Amino acid sequence: MSKMISQTDNKSTVHRNLPTRVLFNLALSRKEGKLAKNGAISVTTGKRTGRSPLDRFIVQDEITLHEVDWGTVNQPISPEIFNTLWQRAEEYLKSHSHFISHLAVGADPAYQIPVTVITDLAWHQLFCYYAFIATFSPGDDAKTWTLLNASQLKTDPERDGVKSDAALIINFKERKILLCGLLYAGEMKKAMFAVMNFLLPPRDVLPMHCAANVGHDGDVALFFGLSGTGKTTLSADPERYLIGDDEHGWSSNGVFNFEGGCYAKCINLSPDREPLIWQAIREGAIMENVVLDETTLAPRYENDSLTQNSRAAYPLDYIEPRFKPNRGGQPKAIIFLTCDLYGVLPPVAKLSKEQAAYYFLSGYTALVGSTEVGQDNGIKQTFSTCFGAPFFPRSPDVYANLLIHHIEKINCPVYLVNTGWTGGAYGESGKRFDIPTTRKIINAILNRELDTASYVVMPKFKLAIPTAINGIDEKILNPINAWENAADYNKHANQLVESFIANFKRFKVSLEITAAGPELV
Repeated sequence: MSKMISQTDNKSTVHRNLPTRVLFNLALSRKEGKLAKNGAISVTTGKRTGRSPLDRFIVQDEITLHEVDWGTVNQPISPEIFNTLWQRAEEYLKSHSHFISHLAVGADPAYQIPVTVITDLAWHQLFCYYAFIATFSPGDDAKTWTLLNASQLKTDPERDGVKSDAALIINFKERKILLCGLLYAGEMKKAMFAVMNFLLPPRDVLPMHCAANVGHDGDVALFFGLSGTGKTTLSADPERYLIGDDEHGWSSNGVFNFEGGCYAKCINLSPDREPLIWQAIREGAIMENVVLDETTLAPRYENDSLTQNSRAAYPLDYIEPRFKPNRGGQPKAIIFLTCDLYGVLPPVAKLSKEQAAYYFLSGYTALVGSTEVGQDNGIKQTFSTCFGAPFFPRSPDVYANLLIHHIEKINCPVYLVNTGWTGGAYGESGKRFDIPTTRKIINAILNRELDTASYVVMPKFKLAIPTAINGIDEKILNPINAWENAADYNKHANQLVESFIANFKRFKVSLEITAAGPELV
């Protein structure tokens, strides 16, 4: 382990590999945040309370030119612009105290990527201890990435060749990530996630925007889904061991976590519905954009006046029970979490291999407390390829083909679970499935009850839905039965089917996969 070092010159102090407790206290003493009543440090991130996709770029060079799926998500930028801005950031750090740590991404040594993290804020460095894996040892220079976050350094679009006063640039050739003017900590973890998503597929490893846990018998379950669909909540199960809540890889060795901590949504957090997460937000944790009571400094999780995307970061050790190896075997169940605003999808359906590819590519769900800047008002429908389109640099078919490849190898069942609305559409007569109901459905999947269940096929969507589940009202299993008016259901169902068909036209896949999707009847 490298020694803890603080070096001081006339202009700045450089802190290396500081312990988490020291970083926590430094963040408080530097007034980067407030000490909340629950013991966590509470910070705010200004006007950007989510990711800024319009300010994210990838350097276009001989490595990325023909490998990246260029467009509005993966925006190209020149090496010259990157190099000039990197030099400006290095000059900025010479006159500002900053923090350096040697960390890594990926719990499987065969696929682990070392990363040196440099930040100008103590709480950002602490966040990276949780978002990544603490090693404190410099990695192989030929493999190590450098992430430099100059959060207080604003960019100038005219001078710097970017779009606003902030920028995030990934340079695969030089193994560098540069962030300027960005306080929202999720940008750092998702930048390294994008790196893994580019580097792993050529090695036959599927990078996944999913949570994972493992049962007492070693049975691994994967929970795919966008933010707000329930990945973190449902994977933090008192009866199972958490591997991780957000980013994983799937190789021939099994499933492994990319991270060393969790980054949970806090909006409307309650000790009754999410006890493990509630208990994890304590001394040493970071609360991001959570409103505090002015008198007691207690968190007001129900208050979304700053954002619906309030967050908490904490180490995996804060979750009990957790799976300490941080990786497991091959999955026994795959769960696609979708939040259906139309209220027409069933609470659970078993998917064929072709349907799995179709719904994986579609990534249908709702933006609930969006993680992106400018999308924080209301709940909206979205299709996010691979359940995480903003983080995947390669063409979507690369990831879909890898998913099918791994499913075929182990014959793993795949389920679609709706955590959204039932009995009516959002904003009309519908209500959202409560967490206890969804937990019962997840338990039926994991205890193999649904392996032997009787199924019927839904019209239009062609989904196999169980006719009965222990402890679940049969009325809600077939969504049309939960509506008072069948004609109203069919109207909304047709609207959703049309959305699926329109969205899927952009994919060039086999006829079998296209035919597995919904169709108008």
